[in-house]
Amino acid sequence: MSSQTVFITGVSSGLGFDFASALLEQGYVVYGGARDLTALTPLIQKGLKAVPLDLCDDESILNAAQEITQNGACLDVLINNAGIGIYGALEDIPLSTAREQFEVNLFGHARLTQLLLPAMRQKGCGKIISVSSMSGRLYSPLAGWYHASKHALEAWSDCLRLELHPFGIHVVLIEPGAVATEFSHKMLRRLETHSAHTPYAPLTARLKAHTLRTVAQHKRSPPRVITRVLLKAIKAKNPKRRYVAGKYARLFLFCRRFLGDAFFDQLMLRAFKWRRARSSRT
Repeated sequence: MSSQTVFITGVSSGLGFDFASALLEQGYVVYGGARDLTALTPLIQKGLKAVPLDLCDDESILNAAQEITQNGACLDVLINNAGIGIYGALEDIPLSTAREQFEVNLFGHARLTQLLLPAMRQKGCGKIISVSSMSGRLYSPLAGWYHASKHALEAWSDCLRLELHPFGIHVVLIEPGAVATEFSHKMLRRLETHSAHTPYAPLTARLKAHTLRTVAQHKRSPPRVITRVLLKAIKAKNPKRRYVAGKYARLFLFCRRFLGDAFFDQLMLRAFKWRRARSSRT
């Protein structure tokens, strides 16, 4: 059993909910941030300390950080987990929507980290764990802004790791593959809103069909696969910089790293049957 104190963003569903549940079971003191606190009742019954948190609202982030520090919590681990996936063609998505993607997946976490870092530095130890995705090192059609936000989160974490090295604070990235959460269904709703009735409609339909087939055939890892990796990172004296886990993650990252851009382009284009129409000239 552990007496370490952990703060997790995005605990109302998906990976965050599973992270919080597992850590509470192992005796950690867990603060959980979410916009919808009504969804946290099962976790609160287990001992979760619920914190209202909207990563698009600077005042909400400030209040959350103050609630932790004012309660005397000596934070050992910050888990930047909350995220959204805004899908659609880059031509179709308004920049205001793209900015929301970055606010949740990057800037909100960066601001929260800024506020909680001074106490962690003063203590001289701790871990900042950010949940990225295999998408943080890949690319695919109709997911441009999501990929961009995760690529940015990875670069931010890499730089933060170097800056915090002298202070004894470890910075870790978790890169899940396909995981059985609500992410896919939420992503599809946004995808259809943006690109179901544009020149990218055929591509949208193929991505939707592929996603629903993946869900129906259970070709996703359960959240606990990622939770086990998270626990390894938390408990390790010297954690790895990156942990890769979940369906398809290692395979796709291998292809991306060793087979080059041209191969990966063709892999994506063939997977979605996205190519130029044949000329009708006679």
